[in-house]
Amino acid sequence: MTYIWGTRGRAWGFTFLTTAGLEDPLRDYEIAMAPLEGAASGYARVGDVVALKFPDPEGRHDRAGRAVSHSFVLYGALAERVGSLEDGVREVWPLVADEYAQVWDLPMAPLASG
Repeated sequence: MTYIWGTRGRAWGFTFLTTAGLEDPLRDYEIAMAPLEGAASGYARVGDVVALKFPDPEGRHDRAGRAVSHSFVLYGALAERVGSLEDGVREVWPLVADEYAQVWDLPMAPLASG
């Protein structure tokens, strides 16, 4: 399954934890996320790509007390299965929940994976 995942941790700012194998995922991320700009959460389909943004399902907050959110750009079969924000949380969060639990409290952001 291919996706870009951007989030922040307790002590580190926004970073990409997964890049969908892209050397520079920022351009694809910005295009897909444009319809959700300024929204706390949402779903958008741009062609065959899906953008998702939602608050951390575990209710985590960073050191400054801000709610942590997760942003995803989905491709391929995963994007095809997601037709709403609710679908996205149900399909995507289980794929990353354990990984995020291991890294969110690190003092520095981990390196992104493909």
